[in-house]
Amino acid sequence: MRTDVSHFKCEIDGAIAIVSLDRPERKNPLTFDSYAEMRDWFRELHYDDEVKAVILAPNGGNFSSGGDVRDIIGPLTKMTMKELLTFTRMTGDLVKAMIGCGKPIIAAVDGVSAGAGAIIAMASDLRISTPSSKTAFLFNRVGLAGCDMGACAMLPRIIGQGRASELLYLGRSMSAEEGHAWGYFNAVVEPDALMDEARKMAGRIASGPTFSNMMTKTMLAQEWSMSLDQAIEAEAQAQAICMQGQDFTRAYEAFIAGQTPVFEGD
Repeated sequence: MRTDVSHFKCEIDGAIAIVSLDRPERKNPLTFDSYAEMRDWFRELHYDDEVKAVILAPNGGNFSSGGDVRDIIGPLTKMTMKELLTFTRMTGDLVKAMIGCGKPIIAAVDGVSAGAGAIIAMASDLRISTPSSKTAFLFNRVGLAGCDMGACAMLPRIIGQGRASELLYLGRSMSAEEGHAWGYFNAVVEPDALMDEARKMAGRIASGPTFSNMMTKTMLAQEWSMSLDQAIEAEAQAQAICMQGQDFTRAYEAFIAGQTPVFEGD
């Protein structure tokens, strides 16, 4: 997977990709360019067999403050409707690319996670936070609807309709304690342990049956719009496909031999 990106930071550590926005002096806002380049990177990731998990990391004590006020918000106020729709579709395409990349994504959230920054954490599969983090879906506070980049579809499924409504209508910050209690954060750890915990979780995922993990991520997304009957049938088909894989046989043979299976992703 390429790391020669221009508008965010990316490094590959074995089977784990670590991605972060790279404007720490301004709390890592997104720009038109970083939106587009991250969208394209996640689209390419779908076809990469070497990277098995992704960590979205903070930089300089903050995750992301969202769309840059000077570089995005200002220009948006002068755009035509067609130009605005092109932009909003592009930001939504970043979320679609994250969901469709086939790799579990862990958001390691520190400091500010606001606006579109909160969205990309929300669109991750797992989220870890530090105690002082502040998460805000603050679109309402800048005169916009809370339904940005899939927030009205995804956030209620994570924390419940009432809690999501409160955050989206009021634009207030959700503390790390609230986020953990509500199921938004999987864990809250001290700042100096954040990346270690994220790497540990990513490492466990990367050492697992990666084809099956891809199938799990796919079904978690697709079953949102299925009836229960459709979901059960889809899972029957998905599981039958995984049962034909060599990792299933490896797990069986390791169990019989009293050993720990070593998965190879096929």
